[in-house]
Amino acid sequence: MRSFGSDNHSGVHPAIMQAIIEANQHHQIAYGDDDYTQQMRRVVQQHFGPQAEPFLVFNGTGANVVSLRACVQPFNSIFCAETAHIAVDECGAPEFMTHAALRTIPTPDGKLTPELIAPHLVNFGFEHHSQPKVVYISECTELGTVYTPEEIKALADFLHGYGMYLHLDGARIANAALFLQKSFKELTVDCGVDIMSFGATKNGLMMGEMVIAFRPELAENLKYLRKQSAQLYSKMRYAACQFIPYLENDIWKMNAANANQKAQQLRARIVETGYTDFTQKTEANILLFKLPKEKIEQLLQQTFFYVWNENTGEIRLVTSWDTTDEDVEHFIQCLKQIS
Repeated sequence: MRSFGSDNHSGVHPAIMQAIIEANQHHQIAYGDDDYTQQMRRVVQQHFGPQAEPFLVFNGTGANVVSLRACVQPFNSIFCAETAHIAVDECGAPEFMTHAALRTIPTPDGKLTPELIAPHLVNFGFEHHSQPKVVYISECTELGTVYTPEEIKALADFLHGYGMYLHLDGARIANAALFLQKSFKELTVDCGVDIMSFGATKNGLMMGEMVIAFRPELAENLKYLRKQSAQLYSKMRYAACQFIPYLENDIWKMNAANANQKAQQLRARIVETGYTDFTQKTEANILLFKLPKEKIEQLLQQTFFYVWNENTGEIRLVTSWDTTDEDVEHFIQCLKQIS
């Protein structure tokens, strides 16, 4: 059966695999001077607007690091939620590569607000303190919660008033867009996002993420930062060719729709078994709920998932573009066996 461990455990959508096969039929110039990368740039701009400048990278951590390097100097500071991917799951790469200070902010639902950030924006111009420069958010968050366009815009407007940038990690932006019934542009450019990491590996691609800059001054040095960060593809066409059908043929939308729908289905079935201690709303494709420790150990012997918080008994389930009804029912049967 398929795993609820994470959505990057999933396979590759057949149309994406076919695009890779077709890109393999002939030679193309390396390092992004190929036809596929040029076409991909046009397709990205159709979805995000003409000011969007995409730069392909290998993975999500690479996209975040390159994005943040474009925003900061070594004496700056980066702010994020304490559960943010850059704070928990990137092995210190943002601090190591940017040399900037990473400041985490406690938040009950993984989402930042101007009110939560404001107390930390102090000591501007004081040479003994790191200078605040960028706030990192993810859409959706690591807890599966989703920012509305109004919430993103409020953050961007607030930060721009301080001369700061807003970076959005869109590893699961497709799931958020489906939940909100909004376009990618409506969740980014129209809200004032300055730069983003755009991901699709979690939604049916084989590999490849990208940095998309929406400000010319941030795009200006990205090609150098990408190379220096060891994120420049040689055979870039194999990454670029995937994003063309993904965006043009609405594969992103169909895949995210299934993942989101299966998350709601899974949650409803879990509740039917008598487990109701969910710790967050299920707005995209992530579920978080609590189980007694002994039941977690029993359940892990039958199916795979991650324990989100060992101290509280909180587990995380993630549905994918290829999750089926049978996958949901298999987990429910495993859950019933330990009840």
